[in-house]
Amino acid sequence: MGIGLLFSTFLGFFGGLLLMALIYRLWAKARPDAVRRLFGKLQILSAAFMAFSHGSNDGQKFIGAFTLVLLLGGIIPEFHVPPWVIFLCAATMGIGTAIGGWRIVKTMGLRLTKLEPVHGFAAETGAAGTIMLASAFGIPLSTTHTINTAIMGVGATRRFSAVRWGVSRNIITAWILTFPVCGLIAFLVTKLALAFLR
Repeated sequence: MGIGLLFSTFLGFFGGLLLMALIYRLWAKARPDAVRRLFGKLQILSAAFMAFSHGSNDGQKFIGAFTLVLLLGGIIPEFHVPPWVIFLCAATMGIGTAIGGWRIVKTMGLRLTKLEPVHGFAAETGAAGTIMLASAFGIPLSTTHTINTAIMGVGATRRFSAVRWGVSRNIITAWILTFPVCGLIAFLVTKLALAFLR
């Protein structure tokens, strides 16, 4: 998992940065409104690519953990993913993104750095490419880490100060605290469950 986190963080950042630098070079003489219209349409494809890559990596982790619980609980006789588990996990991820996604979009696209459609396209494509590469090699990573750092990379191509590094620091602190806090919660819930079952 540690390899995946490093993989997603650095490749996400440089994927977004390099793709945005290439776009700047290729469309340097184009009119801003033409670039905005073009990438406004292309961002629909990049968002779909990002969603697909999310399922190819994060989705597989949820499906695997869910199926393991079914196996350990004696619900299924062998480790085989039932189709309903795939649909349930996909629906849960979709609903979770739809409900909580707007707050994340505002933080990433307005507070972290200001994104135009061209920047969104570069960040999503760079992040999705990184995630698909990791999925091809069976490396689990964090989609959130990847897209966040890709956005940072895209923002840094304008100028280093275009990224609000204080917001970035808060996000990274939350990432670091997630592991021990989740471990502590799991420990306490297990202790309570065992005490209740006795």
